[in-house]
Amino acid sequence: ATAQIICDMTYRDGRPLDLSPRAVLKKIIGLYNERGWSPIVAPELEFYLTKPNHDPNEPIVPPIGRSGRAWMNRQVYSMAAVDEYGPVIDTIYEFAEHQGLMIDTVIQEGGAGQMEINLQHGDPLDLADQVFYFKRSIREAALKHNMYATFMAKPIKEQPGSAMHLHQSVIETKTGRNIFSKEDGSETPEFESFIAGQQTYLMQVMPLLAPYVNSYRRFTGEAEAAPTNLEWDTDNRTTGIRIPVSPPSARRVENRVIGMDCNPYLAIAGSLACGLLGIHNQLKPTAPARIAVEESDLELYRSLSEALDAFEEAKEIRALLGENFCQVYGDVKREENNEYQREITPWERQYLLQNA
Repeated sequence: ATAQIICDMTYRDGRPLDLSPRAVLKKIIGLYNERGWSPIVAPELEFYLTKPNHDPNEPIVPPIGRSGRAWMNRQVYSMAAVDEYGPVIDTIYEFAEHQGLMIDTVIQEGGAGQMEINLQHGDPLDLADQVFYFKRSIREAALKHNMYATFMAKPIKEQPGSAMHLHQSVIETKTGRNIFSKEDGSETPEFESFIAGQQTYLMQVMPLLAPYVNSYRRFTGEAEAAPTNLEWDTDNRTTGIRIPVSPPSARRVENRVIGMDCNPYLAIAGSLACGLLGIHNQLKPTAPARIAVEESDLELYRSLSEALDAFEEAKEIRALLGENFCQVYGDVKREENNEYQREITPWERQYLLQNA
């Protein structure tokens, strides 16, 4: 048996280490608690099962399932497609049971070898811990069956990307009432302002939601499942902010922008901070989209460099997350981006070597 323990780091005087992602999330939860509120979240984890990839110069390809046929599993929501990798799924469930982790559902997503695991809603810190545990467990389960599990945002060129959709609501701590709904079931001003906060500030925390160069490969806008905007609507999967159909007690806001390659503590902290700022500033959202969104004034950034520029100027968000953390995080991500820019890719050698 192997034990794994998540630790909180502190300075010698007992203060939380402000560079720790877990401490950042705790800080944001504390801001909600000061208002007598408790945020509730439910992440959806998308990932790919692939053949082992030992040479990074070679493309990533889907594995062969139990049928022995390639691409057999490219059937969204298909039970037969999930059964293609039944032994891996069984091992994931086994590992989860041993760790006391609860899986809500497992479904086949739109890509070949792409799966989704939905977690039950609950406390943001607990759910972030669960995402951390699950990513490690899923990788180990895949390796046990001679496969890789990858949480890259866009591992395969012809396939859709992987997201960590985040359902968010807020309850009164004492009463358990969802603050997004009035007693008559209608929407509250806090609900509208939370949406407006997502629309206004999510662009400023994009480096937390999409932290790598590869993260922005999801946002192609070419008939992909990933939204490229921050419009909102009820049950509209072309908007970055979706309001699922639900009873008033379960009214929630789904952030569909976050990539599965995120640090779960930082992505959840960043998203909740945006909603809280919207409520604090009593912001109003745009009109709901009502139609499939093809063009928008609220388009997402398409590169890490653009996102980092906006992150550097986000004074309100940085004050909530902590300026020291934001400075160090931004510096690290800027250096990662600079390192990537120094690379010469196979695409450049293929198309430019003798043509430029």
